[in-house]
Amino acid sequence: MNTFSGHISDIQVNESLSMVSIRINEHIVFKTILVETPETASYLKNGSIVDVLFKETEVIISTEDTLLISVQNKIKGTIKKIKRGVLLSRLIVTTEIGDIVAIIATEALDTLLLKENSTVIAMIKVNEIMLSR
Repeated sequence: MNTFSGHISDIQVNESLSMVSIRINEHIVFKTILVETPETASYLKNGSIVDVLFKETEVIISTEDTLLISVQNKIKGTIKKIKRGVLLSRLIVTTEIGDIVAIIATEALDTLLLKENSTVIAMIKVNEIMLSR
């Protein structure tokens, strides 16, 4: 599980859903969608310290940062280590907020010509990020 600490910097509410922005550092803000609101979850308030969590299997890897796609959480990094498997491979991507671990199909690893020291973009969909107090 990937885990990073940050503070809530914005909350947008619509009915029972909240789009929550969590500032990890000066440059990186993760967004997540929750089936909670400030009325139903007391920790949902600007400035609250929370942990951002997401599974290794939920990280999307790209070699291009100019892709126009709907994934909002994008962070540039460098592949530090690859553990190649027959079907799946584990990548450790070094970013400005720390290491992100991704598990991708080995076929995708080969198609993207990924190797250690490759520059990549790690992406996580808003519905794949969890928060913890």
